[in-house]
Amino acid sequence: MAGGVFSVNGDGKNFNGRLTASVIITCIVAASGGLIFGYDIGISGGVTTMESFLRKFFPSVLRKMADTKRNEYCVYDSQVLTSFTSSLYIAGLVASLMASHVTKAMGRQATMLIGGATFFAGAAINGAAVNIEMLILGRILLGFGVGFTNQATPIYLSEMAPPKWRGAFNTGFQLFIGVGVVASNLINYGTTHIHGWGWRLSLGLAAVPATIMTLGALLITDTPSSLVTRGKLQQARLALSRIRGSGSDIEAELTDLVHSNKISRSVTEVPFKNILKRRYRPHLVMSIMIPFFQQLTGINVIAFYAPILFQTVGFGNNSALMAAVILGLVNLGSILVSTFFVDRYGRRFLFLEGGIQMIICQVAVACVLGAKLGVSGEGSLSKGYSILVLVLMCFYAAGFGWSWGPLSWLVPSEIFPMEIRPAGQSISVGVNFVTTFVLAQTFLTMLCHFKYGTFLFYAGWITIMTGFVAGFLPETKGIPLDSMNSVWEQHWYWRRFVEETKPTNLP
Repeated sequence: MAGGVFSVNGDGKNFNGRLTASVIITCIVAASGGLIFGYDIGISGGVTTMESFLRKFFPSVLRKMADTKRNEYCVYDSQVLTSFTSSLYIAGLVASLMASHVTKAMGRQATMLIGGATFFAGAAINGAAVNIEMLILGRILLGFGVGFTNQATPIYLSEMAPPKWRGAFNTGFQLFIGVGVVASNLINYGTTHIHGWGWRLSLGLAAVPATIMTLGALLITDTPSSLVTRGKLQQARLALSRIRGSGSDIEAELTDLVHSNKISRSVTEVPFKNILKRRYRPHLVMSIMIPFFQQLTGINVIAFYAPILFQTVGFGNNSALMAAVILGLVNLGSILVSTFFVDRYGRRFLFLEGGIQMIICQVAVACVLGAKLGVSGEGSLSKGYSILVLVLMCFYAAGFGWSWGPLSWLVPSEIFPMEIRPAGQSISVGVNFVTTFVLAQTFLTMLCHFKYGTFLFYAGWITIMTGFVAGFLPETKGIPLDSMNSVWEQHWYWRRFVEETKPTNLP
């Protein structure tokens, strides 16, 4: 089985003994790629509540808001408005599939650089937009940036981090997503007081995290696995020396990487075709189901539309933006919890606990909205009940933040063998984007028609996905990347696919 940087050779020798400052710094810089995704998630929903933005691009929404007989659930039900948010994810889907080839041919670092530069261009166009066409074009470029970055960064972190701390390092990506969400919500809260052009500042400042990530990517080395795959052995040797520090036996590890690369090349030259083979069935299923289920928790559409959602349940504009900030801070704090506990208690425990917590909160929110707003949406929430909804949403965000948030990026990035790793990660990111697009495009319509039942819809899906994890996801904490096949061989269901079709030329 092919592996990553921190590997175990055929004799069982472990190469992952040291955690150096270079590894820590490199992984932190790489994880900052999550900033651009988080900033976009947070900025979109806040901007779409700004009167000056709506007046310029979506005047029909303002007319609905002025209707004295309006249905609170349906105020923001506009397909053009949701297209502003969701167009990014179609572009991200296309980019993530392209990024598989770029990652393999040019490396993880180059892919992150392309993503950062493209996102910067999209931010500049959005900040200067004078019509809806410019707005959508900017969103498409942002989508390409996010697609490239989300494809490369989780792989980079999993290949660089030691198995013992791989979970903690990889959650850094989600942590920076959380930082981006909080930062964008705070910016929205400030720019909403700038009449006429505050939305331009919110959208244009997306260039800042893009610059941070791009400059950071210039300062780090590519992963030794990627360098070996591309035949750059001397650079791989230098990279290993840098991240291992003095006194490490880098030649033995380099030899193991070269050996693993030869095996992966002998298995396939067409990773997208190869991942469809029977022995990779568990990998394919997880690459599809984990990102699919992550979006069906409802977290991203709630994050996109948090200010809109809080306005719907009775908060004023400024209060709704501040409530979104609070929600983001809770999510950020819970990601830190995951960082400390994911390698201690494992992935499955956090998945299951977080799932149960989210189910309870979604059902409770549905009950409050159903009792107070009713089916017609013409009721109202008192200040106390509005605060209760916020508290329940915070508990929901916490459950997501230490489970499906970081783990949905971590698990797919660590389960793929080298020969299908870029393809597998591209599928995972692509499924994430296409599911996000569908949900982002339909959420406001769902809220209008399903009303409080929207939250029961998501609670039902969280119940299904929690059962899926309990039955079909093995524990992967602390397993070296090139030994990951053992978790499938020991699983009650997946072993029938892995054992019966194991290639004879694999060690």
